[in-house]
Amino acid sequence: MLSVRRIDFPRGRILAYVPCMRRNDTLQETLVRTCRERGPDLAFADSSGAEITFGEALAKSVFLTGRLKSVWRDQEKVGILLPPSVGGVLVNWAALLMGKIPVNLNYTLSREGIVSCIEQCGITDVVVSGKLMERLGLELPVRVHLLEDLVKAPTFFEKLRAGFLARFASVEGLLRRLGGGEAGPDDLATIIFSSGSTGQPKGVMLSHANVISNVHQVGDVYHFVTGDRMLGVLPFFHSFGFMATIAGPAVCGFGTAFHFNPMEAKVIGPLAEKYGVTIVISTPTFLQFYVRGVKPEQFATLRLVVVGAEKLPARVADAFDEKFGIRPFEAFGCTECSPGVALNGPEGNRVGSIGRVVRDLEARIVNPETGEELPDGKAGLLQVKGPNVMCGYLGMPEKTEAVLRDGWYDTGDIVRRDEDGYLWIEGRLSRFSKIGGEMVPHGNVEEVLNDLGGDGERLFLVVGVPDDKKGERLMVLHTVGEDLLETVLEKLNDAAIPNLWKPKAGQFLRVDEIPLLGSGKVDLKAAQRIAEAGAD
Repeated sequence: MLSVRRIDFPRGRILAYVPCMRRNDTLQETLVRTCRERGPDLAFADSSGAEITFGEALAKSVFLTGRLKSVWRDQEKVGILLPPSVGGVLVNWAALLMGKIPVNLNYTLSREGIVSCIEQCGITDVVVSGKLMERLGLELPVRVHLLEDLVKAPTFFEKLRAGFLARFASVEGLLRRLGGGEAGPDDLATIIFSSGSTGQPKGVMLSHANVISNVHQVGDVYHFVTGDRMLGVLPFFHSFGFMATIAGPAVCGFGTAFHFNPMEAKVIGPLAEKYGVTIVISTPTFLQFYVRGVKPEQFATLRLVVVGAEKLPARVADAFDEKFGIRPFEAFGCTECSPGVALNGPEGNRVGSIGRVVRDLEARIVNPETGEELPDGKAGLLQVKGPNVMCGYLGMPEKTEAVLRDGWYDTGDIVRRDEDGYLWIEGRLSRFSKIGGEMVPHGNVEEVLNDLGGDGERLFLVVGVPDDKKGERLMVLHTVGEDLLETVLEKLNDAAIPNLWKPKAGQFLRVDEIPLLGSGKVDLKAAQRIAEAGAD
């Protein structure tokens, strides 16, 4: 095992800014320079016990390019099905060094969903984890290559080649030799498939400039420093997982400690303590597991906690703050924006909002029906335009044109902007039900129900189902017992929301658990199926 120097961080203090990388670089150029500058510093570790420095990370990535050359020969887009881990990030880095476009497959999708992603990209070979494939019981219609086999028994020549190229070749010479020298900043860096929570997964095409710009945009708010240690629990197929824990270390030079299961607090706590984790980027759902299962001393070095993917309930933020002495910041992003769009942070936090739009990103709020731009204070559809906005959807020009016009991307979210520029989510355009001609926001109803449930967890999920009389009606999936449900229904009568928004007892359907995607978001497609079946 390598020795690791423990660094203590006074909360809220910026120790040193990361080196400013040239923004016309590609990710592979950036990671080579960073690895050489940060050589002996810890780059990656994971819960298996693996630890490597930046210098070792570059050498091992170069080694993998030799092993993967024949596997990925003549392929532009290459498949990766690996959990957050040292091996997973090195395979992604190797793909970039080779000039390939890494496609991290979402292993929480159904087999049909995964196969759809593979077919859309024309992938013929996928690098996988044997343990993960065994656990999933998954068979794919392509050639699979076990990472465990790819790293076996390196020869003396392979070690010599990797070490020499990593240390002595010029950046241009190294990338020209490995294949990654032809790419430019506007070429594709990765394809991230949308979670498919409301439809077929779409391949979001992100360029090197998209991803690097967003690292800088987020870094401008959170002031990443080279001594930071990030907790890497978001999967690589998640846009924030890719940006923060594959691209982030390459651009900013901070270390990352990985664990494959973001809900496994009994492992995450000791891992965070061992490596002095300073940054957690997560979801409110996952924070609830940490409140229950992580000891205060294990998160003692945290200076920054950021959550997205879903609304941050005040009860979750309060519980986290009370236990660990640090309040999470709520942020907002979408895969199509690489993903960061709006952030709260140390220099500006308005509780309940999703923060202010990141630098260099324009935002406007429009009437979703007419396209008319609305003034501050009025709720409407959020559109954004800037360097982090995607190139489009893979092979789907019509869907691209539906959401991306003249550089403006329709987020699909209904928001309002206050006089200080903070954005407030009113709901997802697709998460409203039109009942008797009135738009009823599912999220607002959920918030009231979960607050009435009172134990800090998501207990209720609202779904709209067809109704012959009113067009739609609400169904509520829940995990509570009969006594608590009865209490909630009694309190709901006095809740300060319109009566039309208040579901009746017959609209509640008990489930064993609220369905979730691997990203921590609610699986809305699965919830819709359950609700419609229950309504029938």
